[in-house]
Amino acid sequence: MLAADGLVPPAAVAPESTQQAIGYPSLFLLVLIGALVPVVPTGALVSSAAVVAFHQTAPFSMALVFATASLAAFLGDVALYWLGRRGMTSKNGSRWLEKIRERAPEERLAQAQEKLADHGVAVLVLSRLVPAGRLPVMLACLVAKWPLRRFVRGNLPACLAWAATYQLVGVLGGSLFPEPWEGVLAAIVLTVLISVAPSLWRRVRRTPTG
Repeated sequence: MLAADGLVPPAAVAPESTQQAIGYPSLFLLVLIGALVPVVPTGALVSSAAVVAFHQTAPFSMALVFATASLAAFLGDVALYWLGRRGMTSKNGSRWLEKIRERAPEERLAQAQEKLADHGVAVLVLSRLVPAGRLPVMLACLVAKWPLRRFVRGNLPACLAWAATYQLVGVLGGSLFPEPWEGVLAAIVLTVLISVAPSLWRRVRRTPTG
């Protein structure tokens, strides 16, 4: 409701301003940590932030979510790759390299190496959009001894596409429900389904019939 002078009272916009002041740094930090320690569901974080931004009246909210998420993912990936390269050349390796290896089974690594040899940077871009595809391809890049500069060039469009995809999931959830919390819940459920669907499909295919 407008005040007598036609301006919006500061108290009316304070809650949204506070959400933004806390939300964007938190999103950046969590996505960055999720890139370095691949146990945080970063896709769900981006989708949830997009739902909240969809219901906000502040201009450029959606653009800020996209910029924050893509930058955090990019910096996290580059840092992890740099740490992985140090581990490859170190005598004792590194715990970061071991984390990448743990989440890149031999079968997935072999597939990633084959696709990387055939298609190059395009595989790096797609790996960010495929659930559990990022680390096998990153390890394949490390094994192939890609320089950091080459990885950076391929990872930038990968992170932009990733942020746009999960933000679109959030916008879809936000547009279907009137309340932000309903959209957040829908976005989380959808991103979880997207992340587990490939592994479930592989298990179904491996299950013997009859």
